[in-house]
Amino acid sequence: MAQKENNYYKQHDRLYLSVDCIVFGLNEGNLKLLLIQRDFEPHKGEWSLVGGFVNYDESVDNAAQRILKNLTGLDGVYMHQIGTFGEVERDPGERVVSVAYSALLNFPDIDHEILKAHNAHWVDFNNIPSLCLDHNEMIKKAIKKIQTKFRTEPIAFRLLPQRFTLTQLQQLYETLLSVKIDKRNFRRRALENSCIVCTDLVDKENSRRGARLYEFSSDAAGVESFKM
Repeated sequence: MAQKENNYYKQHDRLYLSVDCIVFGLNEGNLKLLLIQRDFEPHKGEWSLVGGFVNYDESVDNAAQRILKNLTGLDGVYMHQIGTFGEVERDPGERVVSVAYSALLNFPDIDHEILKAHNAHWVDFNNIPSLCLDHNEMIKKAIKKIQTKFRTEPIAFRLLPQRFTLTQLQQLYETLLSVKIDKRNFRRRALENSCIVCTDLVDKENSRRGARLYEFSSDAAGVESFKM
């Protein structure tokens, strides 16, 4: 029986399986996307998402985590699978099917020296260049999924520093959702949200008046998010 199964598999073509990661970070209030300039063919020198091939002895999820750890030095990064991209001629190098993931990183935790060694660069969210292969399509799909999650899950806090102002929180929502939000309504909803906890600290570096600093509490009952 085992011999028949092996023969059956051998009748079919083999192909490569890869992962591509759409990596977001927040630096000084500005939303960024992590890209690399390829140092190999095809498309050498062009902008690309962070990615790599899945090893024979690992799952697709573990491959994505491995690639991000090698690039950023971080373990257990928040990731969400975006979809599978498998057009026949999507990669001129070989027949490659890619599984795309979005990842949200806390900017200060990243090992930026490792990024430099991999020729990785942060680009502004509102100024994403033309990328090779179908990577721009992956980004568009990732943004749509993240926008949905921002409205239903408290994932915004994975991009913010441990302590943040309500202005920082609002700016992040406005940037990623591409909307202008009424300040008064936003603050009211934020203060009604049990997962946002007011601290005794104020932001003296970025606010002349010393804006109050808040923290995210994962212990809050029902861990809520905003309904925009």
